[in-house]
Amino acid sequence: MKDFLRQNGILLLVIALLLSILIGALSYAMGGEADILSNAVTTVASPIRNGVAAAADWLEGVYRYVFHYKELEEELTDLRAQVRELEEKVRQGEEASRENEQLRELLGLKERRRGFELETAKVTARSTSNWESILTLSKGTNDGIEAGDCVITETGVLVGVVMEVGVNWSTVSTVINTETEIGGIVTRTYSAGVLEGDFSLMNQGRLKLNYLPEGAQLVSGDEVLTSGRGEMFPSGLKVGQVEGVFTDPSGQIRYAVIVPSVTLDSLIEVFVIKDFDITE
Repeated sequence: MKDFLRQNGILLLVIALLLSILIGALSYAMGGEADILSNAVTTVASPIRNGVAAAADWLEGVYRYVFHYKELEEELTDLRAQVRELEEKVRQGEEASRENEQLRELLGLKERRRGFELETAKVTARSTSNWESILTLSKGTNDGIEAGDCVITETGVLVGVVMEVGVNWSTVSTVINTETEIGGIVTRTYSAGVLEGDFSLMNQGRLKLNYLPEGAQLVSGDEVLTSGRGEMFPSGLKVGQVEGVFTDPSGQIRYAVIVPSVTLDSLIEVFVIKDFDITE
């Protein structure tokens, strides 16, 4: 029925209009004596008029729907824009909060380690494979960075050691890289060893504390720091926690597997220790 009215509504409206004009003309010409004809025509025209009225109502409803749909669509577009704006403000707020927290941590580190001369740098690239774990930083010799400098987080957690330096870039061998070799110590027992990268452990995000002394009683969760042995690296930098203690296949060397405290995949900004006071 709606399809019929949609397709023939204008035609029906024209017919009804013509019939009304005809009835009016006949009534006028016959001096009011055309009641029978008028009634007949009205009887015939009434359903048509009703149909046309229904069609007009339907068309008006369609118009309202289309008009309001457009309004709703515009409102939805505005709401989406507002949501994007709010999301951006939330992101900026989270970023500001993260930066504030980082600054607080850094100030705490500087207060604890007054002898550190630090240079902030952004992590610009990562190279992680079966053979290496390397970070590229945004600073180099122009900012006083040298090969052998330690790299840490704002909380003093060891990230790695600078291995190569350019004018405005540098690469860092991370704590799990196979080239890592730093003196380490277990805080609970004062057991000292050598922190070393290992091919098999690197894929698991782990490293070794090698050459443990005989009788060293390490347990899972023991904290490991840099020992500062050899005075090449600062002492007291947090490295990670003991996961377990093992003996190599020869049965001669005991070592601990260490879980690093740094999350390498999420690093955005790091701090290079360009100089430090040697602690006796």
